[in-house]
Amino acid sequence: MSSGVSTSPDKNIVDRSRSHRNKAVSKTVRATRERLQSSSKGSHAFDRDMLALHIAAMLQGALILPTFIVVVAAIGIYISGDAKLFPWALLSLAVHSINLLLARRASRVDLSGARTQRWRHLLLAGQALMGGCWALFALVDCPACGNDGFYVYQGAVLLVAISISAIGSIMLRQALLITFAPTVAVLGIAALLSHQLMDVALTGMSATALVLFYYISDRLHRTNLTLMSYQSEKDDLIAELEVAKSVSDEARRRAEEANLAKSRFLASMSHELRTPLNAILGFSEVMSSEVLGPLANPTYREYAGDIHRSGQHLLNLINEILDLSRIEAGRYELSEESLSLLEVAEDCIGMVQLRARAKSISIHQQFEPDLPQVWADEKSIRQVLLNLLSNAVKFTSQGGEVTVKVGWTAGGGQYVAIKDNGPGIAEEEIPVVLSAFGQGSIAIKSAEQGTGLGLPIVQAILAKHDGQFILKSKLREGTEVIAILPATRVLQSLPPVTDTPAVEPRRKSFG
Repeated sequence: MSSGVSTSPDKNIVDRSRSHRNKAVSKTVRATRERLQSSSKGSHAFDRDMLALHIAAMLQGALILPTFIVVVAAIGIYISGDAKLFPWALLSLAVHSINLLLARRASRVDLSGARTQRWRHLLLAGQALMGGCWALFALVDCPACGNDGFYVYQGAVLLVAISISAIGSIMLRQALLITFAPTVAVLGIAALLSHQLMDVALTGMSATALVLFYYISDRLHRTNLTLMSYQSEKDDLIAELEVAKSVSDEARRRAEEANLAKSRFLASMSHELRTPLNAILGFSEVMSSEVLGPLANPTYREYAGDIHRSGQHLLNLINEILDLSRIEAGRYELSEESLSLLEVAEDCIGMVQLRARAKSISIHQQFEPDLPQVWADEKSIRQVLLNLLSNAVKFTSQGGEVTVKVGWTAGGGQYVAIKDNGPGIAEEEIPVVLSAFGQGSIAIKSAEQGTGLGLPIVQAILAKHDGQFILKSKLREGTEVIAILPATRVLQSLPPVTDTPAVEPRRKSFG
């Protein structure tokens, strides 16, 4: 049974601005798909992102390489005592400035489509120019040094330069090779021409360092590419979920509007339906009772009785539908007062006694004496007991029995149990019977049909009283229903018993 949820107009305001958000989400999804499907090779799908990250890294580390060049030039001049490294430093700083200008310009343009490859080639060309500078550094010699100290200095500088370039060009593939391949080539040519052991050692060390750092940078490049792929897939899924959520919200909005329209329709039709029905019931009762004089044909009197009974049945169906609608809309208000559950049960038994006698059904009462009053809505409790008793009489066969028990629960509350020996309900059909408009198959065949709203209304009314409803049934063994009011509703309750289940009676079992 659905809980009472208010469907007032204030809670059904539609946020129509979400349509613009939906369009933005859909646009994001399409852009992500186009980026993922822009190339037949998955590794090229993130060229623009990788290039953008490389440009950002260049701009963030703009002072690292100039500082290193200045330190290298200063130490070289100090060791050699010659200023020949000064022009090299100026040239290297100029080339680095050109690369920074290219990176700054690339950061301000839209790197999409063919522009990505064009800017990638320009940045690689800048790295090639810087490689030429390092090749010039490898050609610098120091005849006046007189020992191998300058070779050690050159080797250390090249190792540090290769490592700095490897770290800074992880996102730009081939940049490390393009930068230092000319340097290794120059060192190799110099070693071939000089036949000096230190030249060969310097060439081998530089080549080994270049291969090692290129392998490391390539692995890091692949790792970053995989992470970006995962991130892109996650973003795509989030966008898809946003679209699904938007569709779900739209469907919920439409359902709320439909539910509000249904409630308004039922509210407006209640008066329109009840007014003519009351006239039909009144006139048919007058005709069947022959208040204004006898009817010449007894068949007419019989027809008038049929009209009255059919109208009464239709009015009951309309009242049940309207009650359930008010409960679902949260507009079912309780008018609580003190009442005796025993007296209400006796009154309800008297109201169904005539129908029971017509089917030769005997109703047995088992009431615990001296039950205190409870705090509840008398009209609602009467409706609950009438629904349960009417069902028991309706579904009990000719000559059957109905037992009504009223007493204490183990938790200190009060209960009303109604048991019949009718056809019963299959175990798998019990959830159907307890749902709105649900009916058991055997019950449909063996008795007059209704709306299937009686038990849902009973559950809802007991829930409004913080009570509980229990249905026990077995096929061809009868049905027992129990309506329980909690101890908080009893105006003078007994202390609870803790060694038995709270839903079972303290003195008698339900069978």
